[in-house]
Amino acid sequence: MTESTKYPDYIQTLLDPAAYPHPVEAVELVQTHISFVLLAGDFVYKFKKPVNFGFLDFSTLEKRKQCCEQELILNRRLCPDIYLGLVRVTADNGTLVLDGRGEVVEYGVKMVRMPEDRMMGRIIERGELNRDHILSLVDVLVPFYERADRNAEIDGYGSAEAVAVNVLENFDQTREFIGGGALKPEQFDRISSYARSFLAREELFDARIEKGRIRDCHGDLYSANICLADKVYIYDCIEFNRRFRYCDVASDVAFLAMDLDFHGLQDLSALFIEEFCKKSGDDTLTGMLTFYACYRAYVRGKIGLFTAGDPAVDEKVKEKNLDMARRYFVLAEQYARQENG
Repeated sequence: MTESTKYPDYIQTLLDPAAYPHPVEAVELVQTHISFVLLAGDFVYKFKKPVNFGFLDFSTLEKRKQCCEQELILNRRLCPDIYLGLVRVTADNGTLVLDGRGEVVEYGVKMVRMPEDRMMGRIIERGELNRDHILSLVDVLVPFYERADRNAEIDGYGSAEAVAVNVLENFDQTREFIGGGALKPEQFDRISSYARSFLAREELFDARIEKGRIRDCHGDLYSANICLADKVYIYDCIEFNRRFRYCDVASDVAFLAMDLDFHGLQDLSALFIEEFCKKSGDDTLTGMLTFYACYRAYVRGKIGLFTAGDPAVDEKVKEKNLDMARRYFVLAEQYARQENG
């Protein structure tokens, strides 16, 4: 079996530059555990895999369409000029066509392709991320959270009980991977024990609700979803499950702080939190920071395991994701140790 035969028919079709109505020299396919992303000329086409992980359900065409529509609405909050619209793959007389007239076989999202050399991850790799970048991010994020929706329903997602659903679910979903090389039994025990002990401090979560810090956030705020070009672009928010997006602002910003720590940029991580708290007036965020950073690191480790287990990814991608998962679990354990002394 060749690598290409692992892909759905429509992806194999769209790997051909001639499939697009605009100039394309070559098509690059990037995969996550839930998406196929096609880089084609000046545009990006993102399609959702027909998976059901419980916390997300893309198992039917209609569900994938609805999530694509939500993705456009939500991401236009921060990137209105990047998210262009819904696209369809159609079957025209047995031939798969992008935005044709036949039966729809798949829906996707069309985006403007941002300059890859200005992606935050690339900037970090080159050792070029600096103080000015961090301050620019804060200047975008503070007003974003101030504008973000808040109501009684959203507030409910900030309670210890609601947060526990997300946190403890991760442990249930990774239990089968314990001892497989990326996640050690002692790491699992330490991290899960710390999380449960922190979740028992319900008054901390209640205080955040009282201060109005639970918002309709981004949900996936880290360097892979940020471009630092002519301005700051923060894209690819969580659209598939509101309980991952309705959260404490501390959980959102802890994700980016954790990501900076993961890349060995602890000074910039500290600067980010310091400046964010100063400009937002959030004087209790730091009390939640380690807990949410630990949670976010564990989530990234889980996703690495899921991606490595996807039969559609090749051996190189599998090994890379297993290594990243291992490193994220190490970091999560460090946060748990830090908090427990």
